[in-house]
Amino acid sequence: MRIAFIGDIVGRPGRKIIKDNLQTIRKKFEIDYVIANAENASHGFGLTIKNCDELLKCGIDIITGGNHSFDKKKEMITLLETKPVLRPDNYPLGLVGSGIKVVEVNGEKLAVINLMGQFAMPTVENPFNWAKKLVQSLHEENVKNIFVDFHGEATSEKRVIFMMLKGQVSAICGTHTHISTDDLQIESSTAYLTDIGLTGCRDNVIGMDSKVPILKATTGLGGHFQIPNSCKSILQMMVIDIDDGKAINAFKIKKLCNKQELIITDAIIE
Repeated sequence: MRIAFIGDIVGRPGRKIIKDNLQTIRKKFEIDYVIANAENASHGFGLTIKNCDELLKCGIDIITGGNHSFDKKKEMITLLETKPVLRPDNYPLGLVGSGIKVVEVNGEKLAVINLMGQFAMPTVENPFNWAKKLVQSLHEENVKNIFVDFHGEATSEKRVIFMMLKGQVSAICGTHTHISTDDLQIESSTAYLTDIGLTGCRDNVIGMDSKVPILKATTGLGGHFQIPNSCKSILQMMVIDIDDGKAINAFKIKKLCNKQELIITDAIIE
């Protein structure tokens, strides 16, 4: 199977570049299943029912989240109960929803796992111990194809989860920082990327208008973050070929709003 992962969709510019390009990319590269992190898809904070439906119609099959998942709490509760939407599975017990879903792709089972790191994040259960239990349980159920969205601030946490799970899951991709890293690799049959980066405005500060971040950096005074009405947007996607649970090929796709050609970066296979 060939799956793809998009992250983090930020506001209207992110939704628009997906609407304009995802179906074409999906067809061109014969992608079977699309996962996307959309915790910032509605005005940069959370996800509404309307925007969720919009993204699903554009060709996204399942949506993951992170520390902003519950910014629009009432709508997110409805989404978790009615739509293919996940939140980090290691949120405290008793919270509505789940961070794991097993779906069927081309007659095979694919597990999508959403986890969140600990550093500079809301209260969560230990993601490393949590991940070990989840993966062990999936293996016992003979689910071999496993994708992990690890939502975290610290690159070290993402590397730790990779070192722990390589050879046991098909792919791990980090989200949250909105900055794409250049370390796509396949090791021990597991594809890994520290962070896929944002899908949205690229000519400001992590998808937000730069005025408030500059003000806060220079004076210590904050404000309400705004997403620009006009910007240079980017779509960033990781594509993985999986055979019997093993990643056999992976590459990154970048689509700039003002360029026709796609930027393709292949994984280092070790």
